[in-house]
Amino acid sequence: MIVLKTTTIILGLAFLVFGYFIYFRKKYDLINDFKAEREAGRKGDQYARRVGLIEFAAGIVLLLIGIVLILFA
Repeated sequence: MIVLKTTTIILGLAFLVFGYFIYFRKKYDLINDFKAEREAGRKGDQYARRVGLIEFAAGIVLLLIGIVLILFA
């Protein structure tokens, strides 16, 4: 159970940090091959913001799950 708790906390923090940097700080280079895709015209900034928002939200959810596991399990 300890492994599950630490894994969810670590994953939550990682997703939260990456989502923050992509969505709020606009560090789109954290997305694999985004620069080449944008230059080719296949993906735009809206795609990168969506990816950042999804990662940020997933990080919040995983972090909350980890905290609930620590408190109640």
